[in-house]
Amino acid sequence: MIAFSVIFKYLSLIGSFATIGTLLAMAFLLLDTEGRLSTQAEKLRRLLWGCALMWAVGSFGTIIFTLASILDQSISVALDPTVLRSFITQVALGQYLLFESIVALTVAALALRVKKILSTVLLLVLSLVGLVAPIFQSHAASSGSHGLAIGSLVIHVVALSIWVGGVIAIALLDPEDRPIAVPRFSELALWAVIAVVASGSVNAWARLNFQGAWNTAYAYVVIAKIALTLALIAIGYLHRANLAKRDRIDWPGFGRLIFAEALIMIVTVAMGAWLSSNQAPERPTPPKFDPSIAVSGISTPPAPTWSRIFFSYEPDALMIGALITAVALYVKGVMVLTRRGDKWPAGRSVSFALGIAAIDFATSGGLGLYAHFSFSYHMVAHMILGMIAPIGIVLGAPITLALRTLPQARNKDERGVRGTLLAVLHSKLASFYTNPIVALAFFDGSLFALYFTGLFGSMMQSHAGHLFMNIHFILAGLLFFHVIIGVDPNPRRIPHLVRIVVVFAAMSIHAFFSVALMSSTTLIDQGYFISLKTPWLTDLLADQQLGGSIGWAMGEIPILLALVATFISWVKDDSREAKRIDRNTARAAAMGQPDDLADYNHYLQELAQRDSKEP
Repeated sequence: MIAFSVIFKYLSLIGSFATIGTLLAMAFLLLDTEGRLSTQAEKLRRLLWGCALMWAVGSFGTIIFTLASILDQSISVALDPTVLRSFITQVALGQYLLFESIVALTVAALALRVKKILSTVLLLVLSLVGLVAPIFQSHAASSGSHGLAIGSLVIHVVALSIWVGGVIAIALLDPEDRPIAVPRFSELALWAVIAVVASGSVNAWARLNFQGAWNTAYAYVVIAKIALTLALIAIGYLHRANLAKRDRIDWPGFGRLIFAEALIMIVTVAMGAWLSSNQAPERPTPPKFDPSIAVSGISTPPAPTWSRIFFSYEPDALMIGALITAVALYVKGVMVLTRRGDKWPAGRSVSFALGIAAIDFATSGGLGLYAHFSFSYHMVAHMILGMIAPIGIVLGAPITLALRTLPQARNKDERGVRGTLLAVLHSKLASFYTNPIVALAFFDGSLFALYFTGLFGSMMQSHAGHLFMNIHFILAGLLFFHVIIGVDPNPRRIPHLVRIVVVFAAMSIHAFFSVALMSSTTLIDQGYFISLKTPWLTDLLADQQLGGSIGWAMGEIPILLALVATFISWVKDDSREAKRIDRNTARAAAMGQPDDLADYNHYLQELAQRDSKEP
């Protein structure tokens, strides 16, 4: 049974990696024709269909054999409709595996119909989400250092899928298409390799028991996988050295090396399938049961003090990886401008850095740690993620930086990465989301949907739910402050008066929410905080009401700052408009042309003369 489980897991992994690599090649590596797939990219649609179908078969097989392994029964028992339905509808792991299978089938169903770059990008994002979904209920979910183990494994799988999938897609391209796709993939592969090595090392450190694991089969497979990974890195170095020759590239030799690399990767993925199907020799757990580890994956911290809040650190690897990627891309953009001879305002860089630091403090820092155990600290983290950090990031103008530094089109017909971003910014969807009413609904309206329904308690009890909640806070804040005080391009021009009205509405709605929370007489966490049995938190209702007052106090200040910034922007725009009119008037006068005021005065004089002539 274990052998069949590994086989289906391997089919799922290699199919998903090849699917992601094919979508990557279609969306970004090959040329497009004004936002539509080129003829070369359309040739990959049948390959995409086959890879997605392989992924779906592997995923459904993984569901069956995982259920049989959990029940320790034969396949016939796992195939019983009642048992199977219970697993995929009532058990979290079954639900995540079913979601992956549905994603694979969706991609297969749409593979032969996709025609536009944006549609391909959406399928790529959907495929990545489907691939990583079961990881949140994998073996790492029960190990120590929960956020570190889960997050690093997600990063590892995503980076590996881009690297391995990209190499498979490059190997299957027509030889005449490789010179177009390889240079761009080479840059992306370098980032992916760094992420694979770093995340794999962190995950091994977080999960493995280094004192007693070296004589196990699991350790031997890990060592062999590391050796093959080093071999792949060496091949990647040869690729980059070959590409550095530019006009003297040995493309036939490059193709042979690509096929060898793809074969090694296939073997490496098989090892990964075996590792994911077997329990790792984890670090020894303390003999005393800790309910907080069972519920939140984190040991209960000591009572909070100022030093513990500011200096404790419980890394959330997935959030850290996203922040590091954002900072790296931002720094690279600034470096590109500097090499070009352009300047980027230092204030924008500082603002962006402060926003990123605030997110890290509210998710992985001491505040993020205590936010798992106390509603009041959770509300402080919420305010930082949704109202303070977004202001810094929005004022850092990352979209403007991206538009100035992203790769340009490679020929006259290609839209390219920069053109795709512009198309997104000018799309109807972007215009919808940047509507002030829509932004306000996400910013304040979602508070009531989250905290006054059962969503909050459900999300706090799972790593995926907690991550989704944090991401929602950040994105809702970014959208709102982008509309109100953003310096990046906006698909719609919003009058300053409308912005001020929206800001006042946000203040009122947020105050009403906070008062409702302060006045509540029942707990809204669905039993989450009481299940942690935190010794230094005895009155949960008082802590919840304190969180409401904190939300009121901390929420009004950033909104008030946004109101002041809107007024200042209004005054500056009026001043610029007045100067523009003055310049136009002076230019017209210098050319001997009457300005608007002179025309108006002349008109009044004509009326006066006409009136004086009338009897």
